[in-house]
Amino acid sequence: MLLKTLQECAARAQPAALVEEAGGWWLRHSPGDAWWVGSVLPHDREDRVDLAETFCTSLGSQVRFQITPGVCADDLDERLCDRGYERSHDMSLQIASTADVLRQTHADVGEVSSRPTDEWLAAWQAVSRRDVSAERDLLSRIEHPSAYAYAAVEGQVVAVGRAVDEDGWAGVFGMATLPEARGQGAARSVLATLATWAAAREANHMYLQMVKSNVAAFRLYERTGFREVCTYHYRIRA
Repeated sequence: MLLKTLQECAARAQPAALVEEAGGWWLRHSPGDAWWVGSVLPHDREDRVDLAETFCTSLGSQVRFQITPGVCADDLDERLCDRGYERSHDMSLQIASTADVLRQTHADVGEVSSRPTDEWLAAWQAVSRRDVSAERDLLSRIEHPSAYAYAAVEGQVVAVGRAVDEDGWAGVFGMATLPEARGQGAARSVLATLATWAAAREANHMYLQMVKSNVAAFRLYERTGFREVCTYHYRIRA
């Protein structure tokens, strides 16, 4: 199933510090990382909510479930609501052919490396406001081939993004553009760079996850060949 495959590829591209699998459920714990890295992926039809709650609370982390319709049990979202879990963060999973992204970007290709440079991390941190050391640890856990792209203006890195290649799919993550560089094609250049890297690796398809309310990002991805294949959200215990 495509949706399940992509969500699990995304989880491997943002690897938690601790992962235990229970059937098709991925129980994840990742202190210091963005909260979604440690969310539970309930990817089969069995009811393992109690097990997931025990796993998370025993490690001192908040219990969060990623709910992807068609991948999770049909009634899981309702059951979690009944248990007091609040709905949070409506998301969009989008895909594109790599060739389409290359055709639509029409941008100068920026720079790319196989590891994040200090300049790449500094630009990412300036936008995300998250901890660089935790991000370094997360990135060091990625097992699949990765690319770190950036666009620069007058020697300053103004936009970054990264991609992870797994089984012909290049996942796009960490897209960030400094406020003063937005609307000037820097993010488009980063996407062009990542698509060029993906094509060279014969990763013929790309995917990404984004907050659905981010209108500017939604417009960028739509104009560069991406289309939404599903929406998903989280359930977080109050």
